[in-house]
Amino acid sequence: MITHPRAGLPAAAAPFAAQAPVRSMADVRRIEAVPLAQALTVRSTYEIFVNSAQAFGDQPALTFLRTADPADAPIRWSYQQLLAGIHQTANALHALGVGPQDAVAVMLPGCLEYHLALWGGEAAGIVQPLNPLLTDDKLASLLSAAGAKVLIAWGDDAESGIWSKALHLRTQVPTLTHVLRVAPLDEAPPPALPEGVLDFAVAIAAQPDTHLVSGRDIGPEDIAAYFHTGGTTGAPKLARHSHRAQVFTAWACVQMQAMGPQDVIINGYPLFHVAGTLPGSLAALSCGVETIIPTTALYRNRAVLQNFWRLVEKYRVTTLSAVPTVLAALAQVPLAGADISSVRYCRTGAAILPPELAARFERDYGLHIHESLGMTEMAGISTITPLGVHGLPGCVGFRLPHTQMRIVALDADGGASDRDVAPGEPGMVLFKSPNVFSGFLDERDSAKAFTPDGWLVTGDLGYIDRDERLNLSGRAKDLIIRSGHNIDPKTIEDAIGAHPAVQLAAAVGAPDAYAGELPVVFATLRPGAQVSEAELLAFTAERVDEGPAKPRHVYLIEHMPVTNVGKIYKPELRAQAAGHTARELIAALCQPLPADQQPRVDSTEAGGVAVHLPAGAPDALADQLQAALAPLPVKTRVVRD
Repeated sequence: MITHPRAGLPAAAAPFAAQAPVRSMADVRRIEAVPLAQALTVRSTYEIFVNSAQAFGDQPALTFLRTADPADAPIRWSYQQLLAGIHQTANALHALGVGPQDAVAVMLPGCLEYHLALWGGEAAGIVQPLNPLLTDDKLASLLSAAGAKVLIAWGDDAESGIWSKALHLRTQVPTLTHVLRVAPLDEAPPPALPEGVLDFAVAIAAQPDTHLVSGRDIGPEDIAAYFHTGGTTGAPKLARHSHRAQVFTAWACVQMQAMGPQDVIINGYPLFHVAGTLPGSLAALSCGVETIIPTTALYRNRAVLQNFWRLVEKYRVTTLSAVPTVLAALAQVPLAGADISSVRYCRTGAAILPPELAARFERDYGLHIHESLGMTEMAGISTITPLGVHGLPGCVGFRLPHTQMRIVALDADGGASDRDVAPGEPGMVLFKSPNVFSGFLDERDSAKAFTPDGWLVTGDLGYIDRDERLNLSGRAKDLIIRSGHNIDPKTIEDAIGAHPAVQLAAAVGAPDAYAGELPVVFATLRPGAQVSEAELLAFTAERVDEGPAKPRHVYLIEHMPVTNVGKIYKPELRAQAAGHTARELIAALCQPLPADQQPRVDSTEAGGVAVHLPAGAPDALADQLQAALAPLPVKTRVVRD
């Protein structure tokens, strides 16, 4: 990538830098003593890259690992090269007619070009990162809702079938005028491209790399991105991020974590998710950090996990970040002599950290895991536990400078009331903050996200401790409600997680005709471990003090269902629990029938059950089964195969 002297750029300011370590809320208030308008003058993500290129020049910004072998040579881009590529990408998009109100969709694996698409897309218009594992119908719905004009997509199907999906989406989304194909590494020769499809590298190479040809003056309230949230079981929603929100997230992360040019991080999060894009990438790139991209498959690459500690040693990584499910996988990888003394900070988020996993990292690697809270509706970050602050699992740290946080009681429907609770008392977590999103693209969704007086409703349950740190217990929607009694699933998960054979555990409510829900727990075992479901049930029941919270069943499963960013996916577990309940009822009713007349039970995506009768089953059985299942508080249907 060619670079030239600076021309036509906004006046460069200093990059973000931490003022002093944060160890308490007093330190947060010290930061707040300087008005935000004075402390944070950067107006757009584009300015972040201008400032970083000026300050850090030839220092490495991004390091891409072709393979997980520590001996292989990586590909490195400097801060100056990154800015040049952002200019070229923004200028190529401008040449294709993209303006400040136009969406540029991105469907890529982990790669260097993703950063050109993200930040060049925000400099030209509005970037729309997409999860390639969504169905074609949902992807088309998202693109159509955003009115996407250009799609930047990976050029083959080795990564999640991306290229086939991109070609199909061309025909399904009328607003798409062009597709830019990003060629896989070392591809030769490139394939012939259909009309309307351009080679990304060729398109940007034809553009100036010194400035924005559009001359655009990006304002802080301009929309920078549409991030989709939800959508695994229902229609995804598009959250609008302003440049102000994303810039604040980067600045606040730098202040709270004391990040700087001395740091090297491995970012294995997918960049269609806020965690990887904003607190993971933008914050690092705003202050001179070197970011390692661990192959196109990121943490989904098993070889990356198997070689993780050797990669940490080679690149002298100072900061580790991963969701608890990835940390659980890493906990099975021995150091084998790797020197990880460079690591000074280990962080996690997206789900509450199991206590046993936290203890294992302390014991085996000497690393304390610092938890944070982030969400799409707050541009990726809400609270942070800084380096040197140690809390119990579930403690996600301090609110960010210049933000407000409340804990309110739940209303009768499990939502947020207007009554604040006392310190130490649990309730729903609410925020007001400069990085709160600009609402969903569909305003009908936005109304549900805020209280009438403008507080963001997180859906998280927690309390504020005596050090003014937020401690989470779970999600409001994950509460198990047994005969009107609210059961926190974390109580059960912590109890079973203390068993040395358990790797991951998740408690959910199984439907019950009388109680509404009964607690059950699913668990995976550590490699080589052996224990029966009955033993685990007894072990857990001994450690759950509250009678109604003692689980009814323990189910051992081979793999814990997770979302594309590694969160445990409880809707699938609830569907499995409903299936188990239905099978128990059906087994009792159909016990006298021969094997060839026994019905089959499937869990449905919506959490219900479908019962399939074989051809030889008695005609009256359908009505008997429907009557037996009718009292369950889930949708049931009986069909004949």
